[in-house]
Amino acid sequence: MGFSLSLHLLLCFIPLIMATMAGATALDMFEDGAEELSFGYYARTCPNMEVIVHKKIQDWIARDPSLGPAIIRLHFHDCAVRGCDASILLNHAGSERKAKESESLKGFNVIDDIKAEIEKKCPKTVSCADILTAAAREATVKIGGPFWEVPYGRKDGRVSLVSEAAFVPMGHENMTYLIEFFQSKGLSLLDLVVLSGAHTIGRSTCSSIQDRLYNFKGTKKPDPSIEAHYLNFLKRKCRWASEYVELDGSTPKKFDSVYYNNLQRKMGLLSTDQLLNSDSRTSPIVSALSAQPMLFYQQFSVSMTNLGNVQVLTGDEGEIRTKCSSLNHR
Repeated sequence: MGFSLSLHLLLCFIPLIMATMAGATALDMFEDGAEELSFGYYARTCPNMEVIVHKKIQDWIARDPSLGPAIIRLHFHDCAVRGCDASILLNHAGSERKAKESESLKGFNVIDDIKAEIEKKCPKTVSCADILTAAAREATVKIGGPFWEVPYGRKDGRVSLVSEAAFVPMGHENMTYLIEFFQSKGLSLLDLVVLSGAHTIGRSTCSSIQDRLYNFKGTKKPDPSIEAHYLNFLKRKCRWASEYVELDGSTPKKFDSVYYNNLQRKMGLLSTDQLLNSDSRTSPIVSALSAQPMLFYQQFSVSMTNLGNVQVLTGDEGEIRTKCSSLNHR
């Protein structure tokens, strides 16, 4: 009876808690340069920018559905290093894109295609950082997720270092590292749990979970936190490290909150997924998102907005690349 009452109270108050946390996060981000972004930034200079992004994303994902979650992941990797400045798109020796942590990223050709089309219509006007942010929104909608308005005006960064990609969470970190990493970007505990929910769709390389399956913390045994039937499934699915496995073992092709139900059933694919449910700092949010599916759907748009505003460059702080993979000639 006591547990039921406590859960009921949690579910009653969690929307208010989420709204408060989300509002504070957005305000913090505005103080970090995002206040110069605006929804009508391209209204006069490139009014069809969003239409072009929308159509291109629709076409690409129709041909290859795996590009939906891939574009969202590419956006996260960009914002996780130096903020949302399209530094992940730079393709030169020693750039983030050359890092081991970036080997499984895809969707670069999609962004290049969008940029080329926009350059035909509005040359030297729309940044690659804005294109990638808009593409992540369009990809989310295409795979069944929520829509949100994207403010524009980001500039492209001029620095991309392979060494800095090592700080991006890759699924094996402890919860304290994840929390501190997100906080360093101005993102909240709520953002951490909600953005992790992007794992409701998409795939991971089996190499990411080899230690969990066969040598957890050097024990030469599986991670005991993995549900037995799910463990057997993963061992069959991941006989080779080069294989792929769905991030959501229940509804892998549907954008929904079942990801959080999976965590409660000890069916989180990555160790960082499962830790969200076992760590006392994040488990109440997992419980709320699992019990009220619409909370996840609604909050995902808020947290993606917060992500897109991380440490943005505006004004004279960056440039507008004419080609996303290379810096402008100066």
